[in-house]
Amino acid sequence: MNGRKAIYALVLVAALVASSFIQGSLTRQRETLGLTRTAVISNAPPVLAFTTVALGGFRGLIANALWIRTTQLQEEGKYFEAVQLADWITTLQPHFNQVWLYQAWNMAYNISVKFPNPEDRWLWVQRGIELLRDQGLVYNPNQALMYRELAWLFQHKMGANLDDAHWLYKTEWAKAMEEVIPGGKPDYAELFKPTTPETKARAERLVTKYKLEPAMMKKVDDTYGPLEWRLPETHAIYWGMVGVENCSAQDKMPLRRTIFQPMLTAFHRGKIITNRFAKRIEVVPNLNMVTNASRAYEDSIRAEPEQADHIARAHRNFIKDAVYFLYTNNKTKEAEYWFRRVQQLYGFGPQVGLTNATLDEYALSRVQEDINETSRDRQTAILQGMLSQAFYNYAMGEEDQAQGLERMVQKIHANYASRTDYGKSVERVQLPAISELKRNVLLEMLRPDPEVSAEFQSALRARLGLPANFGVPDTNAVPSSSVQPAPRP
Repeated sequence: MNGRKAIYALVLVAALVASSFIQGSLTRQRETLGLTRTAVISNAPPVLAFTTVALGGFRGLIANALWIRTTQLQEEGKYFEAVQLADWITTLQPHFNQVWLYQAWNMAYNISVKFPNPEDRWLWVQRGIELLRDQGLVYNPNQALMYRELAWLFQHKMGANLDDAHWLYKTEWAKAMEEVIPGGKPDYAELFKPTTPETKARAERLVTKYKLEPAMMKKVDDTYGPLEWRLPETHAIYWGMVGVENCSAQDKMPLRRTIFQPMLTAFHRGKIITNRFAKRIEVVPNLNMVTNASRAYEDSIRAEPEQADHIARAHRNFIKDAVYFLYTNNKTKEAEYWFRRVQQLYGFGPQVGLTNATLDEYALSRVQEDINETSRDRQTAILQGMLSQAFYNYAMGEEDQAQGLERMVQKIHANYASRTDYGKSVERVQLPAISELKRNVLLEMLRPDPEVSAEFQSALRARLGLPANFGVPDTNAVPSSSVQPAPRP
């Protein structure tokens, strides 16, 4: 019996020695693969903290139980309660990227909208971005979904207009970026080698707070810029490109979408102007982005041949939009170039949506489906809306866009006249003269109204060369022919 016990003891000792060698090998492999996590859990209940330390390698079981409970809370709409549980899961399993994604989405979308105050919403949107950017990517630097979700928060939550507080998000982000990138255009020479304490502090803040590397920023600008770095779409492009450089080939297609989709948005609203009347920023089309946005689509078509047809359709639609935007902004030469370009790339016919023979006809057809109606009321509403936007652009200093809209009004007016031949028709079909339409719109825009900025009205009168009392009741005896834009300064 004693001999048998001795044999058992020797076997046990041998097994322990062998397991120590195996454990050492496993530990080295975990460290090599970045799977080792030794941080102490903070702010956790004592039972959870004790159990975690005691069980060690069984952290995954605890995380699974917490994840199940988090999912239940989510389904019950208890978003705040789910936040703390998700935080514990990321501490237990930092490489479980779905929890990071869920947590960021929960904060930016679900919790933020629970607050009626836009400033409170902005805090939660920031927290969602910071969670992914400052923490999640530290543990998951090669996970494409992390970059895609971060880019989406910039592109959609902050950049789109689906949230009632979206203007506050844009304004606050622009203010924050203005502090580190004055004017939204980086001075890369200063960022690489700061010559003053102020520029050195800005460069450090870019890296430490916003995780923006100047070398990568320059690469983004060199490839698709110069971009406006005060806008969220630019940061979506930045994180998409960072992800492309850090992730495996099979994961890059979603990231490329986070590049060319924000490029499209940057074209539609990629320029910041300050509305001095409403005391806020506004975004307007950046027509200089056409070439680079088109290049982003073409780069993706070449890089993703299996998705080429889908991307090509999006590219075709982008160019068609660009043609129309350029045309209505009085950039007819550029519009003509891209009108020919889309025909060269994608043909000319009903399947492409380019059945019109000329640029003028195509641009007119894009205004609105109602443009081909012979309804006097509909046509009048369209023209007055375009004139209202044109006069607003004049007051804001957007001359090209204003003049392009006025030119479009003239073409629509002439097109209607030719189709109805109202010279031979009864008076009920005839449109008001353009001068009368202008006058009516201006009287509405310049009438006394406590909700309309007097500064805006004064600027518009000055820009159009109108008397200071134009628009005030009983003082509107001004010939309609005098309502013409003043010459450019």
